[in-house]
Amino acid sequence: MQHWFDPIAIAIVFLGTLAAAVLRCGLVDARFALAPLRSLTQPAFDPVKAKAEVAKQLNDIATDGFLRAEAHQFGDTEFDRLAEIMISQRSAESLHGEHTKYRLRRADVANRATRFLDCAAELAPVMGLAGTLIALGSARGGAVVTEAVAGAPASGLVDSIAMAVVTTLYGLLAANFLFAPLSNAVQRRARAEERDRDAVLDWLEKGVRRIDRGAASLDKKSDTKPGKGSEAKAA
Repeated sequence: MQHWFDPIAIAIVFLGTLAAAVLRCGLVDARFALAPLRSLTQPAFDPVKAKAEVAKQLNDIATDGFLRAEAHQFGDTEFDRLAEIMISQRSAESLHGEHTKYRLRRADVANRATRFLDCAAELAPVMGLAGTLIALGSARGGAVVTEAVAGAPASGLVDSIAMAVVTTLYGLLAANFLFAPLSNAVQRRARAEERDRDAVLDWLEKGVRRIDRGAASLDKKSDTKPGKGSEAKAA
């Protein structure tokens, strides 16, 4: 099994792939790829928790009104900002516009990360082939020929062939079992998060409009009270 673990082959394939991907995509895309990859190790956006926190904001608005209610913060950058806008403007009309800004920003980060990982998946087999060529090229040294003439086993040639096979295998494994799956995972996480955030935002907007309709109906009832009508006739 020790022949399947070659630190030199690992360095050629993985470090070479990352270096080539950075050169092709740029440092900016490489840096943007870190955040989505880090988020894969963390819990995904929870729409149930978000609705529970947003419900507290709606309850405050229904109880105190827009004038006295305060923005409820629960650690989500986007919805914390939406709460501030909703309270300051006393309306839900501009929520979708602000949400679109955050959505485009997240989409740009996810696209950059996906592009970088797809590029790495494309380059990994190339680096495996490069490692194969390096290993076979090193087998042309004079030590191998000397050992063969002297009747000793050509261990250098065997090691070079083994390294050539291992680097090819590492390139295929890195492309199909590391970089390509990570790219697809980033895309799936991004699509699921946007779907859940859209659902929470629609739910928030419906809640605000329901509160507005309730407040409007109360105003109409207060305007049609008998006392107010008789006072108007007396005047």
